[in-house]
Amino acid sequence: MCGIVGLFLKKEELRPQLGDMLTEMLITMTDRGPDSAGIAIYGDETEGVIKITIQSDTPNEAFLGLDGRLSAAINKPVGIKVISTHAVLTVPADTETAAIAFLEENGLRIMGSGQSMEIYKEVGLPEDVAARFDLRGMGGSHGIGHTRMATESAVTTMGAHPFSTADDQCLVHNGSLSNHNQMRRTLARKGVFTRSENDTEVGAAYISSRVAEGATLGEALEGTLEDLDGFFTFVAGTKDGFGVVRDPIACKPAVMAETDDYVAFASEYRAFADLPGIDGARVWEPEPATVYFWER
Repeated sequence: MCGIVGLFLKKEELRPQLGDMLTEMLITMTDRGPDSAGIAIYGDETEGVIKITIQSDTPNEAFLGLDGRLSAAINKPVGIKVISTHAVLTVPADTETAAIAFLEENGLRIMGSGQSMEIYKEVGLPEDVAARFDLRGMGGSHGIGHTRMATESAVTTMGAHPFSTADDQCLVHNGSLSNHNQMRRTLARKGVFTRSENDTEVGAAYISSRVAEGATLGEALEGTLEDLDGFFTFVAGTKDGFGVVRDPIACKPAVMAETDDYVAFASEYRAFADLPGIDGARVWEPEPATVYFWER
């Protein structure tokens, strides 16, 4: 049992409130996932610049002078923003591959990368994780979050959601995939590799692989219904929005709400309680084996 939340803002003037609204939704889902929590925020972007979110259990040592060392390694300027155990590095887009290789060689964990996406996730109660990273103070156009109750793998930072396997793409999941080991091998033969043993990361890698092959987000989500076995509710984030799909049995709870200001997703309706205008929202349960997505 895990909790999922998602929020897509339709109006520019609401962007400063995104982190605060998502945090309230995330905390409401605490009893569905007290082991760890995470959030992906899609915020401001700069043309030609990539943001790489990293994590370390010893940030005071690992992040000290890291921007200078990375700059020397890629021979380009590097920016850094440190928030608790995470740091967001900004590098020229054409150095992304080299930068990530350097970071991994130096023992740093990659949370995700992209022009607009930043991912923050850690072990602990959702309220504590949100406070650690000051999620309430983050703005953006949309975001997704997750509270985890571990069933398939250990309670670790790398086992927390969201999982990202391509630039500006990420996934959160409630459920369990029964063929994730087989799919992991299939993806590896295509040159697509995962960093953890978590089944959700395989789902993320599957979607990224399909998109890289030319599928739309909607087509990739439809593909999960044919190629991934088990029970699942997926919420996938991209730079332009997010998509939702439930397996054909749809035993995992899900609800959506839409107003003129936003589209919201949650595992339970109570996550919507503090959203503005929720009393006048159109509220519905996503149909089984049906893809929904909202994009700019």
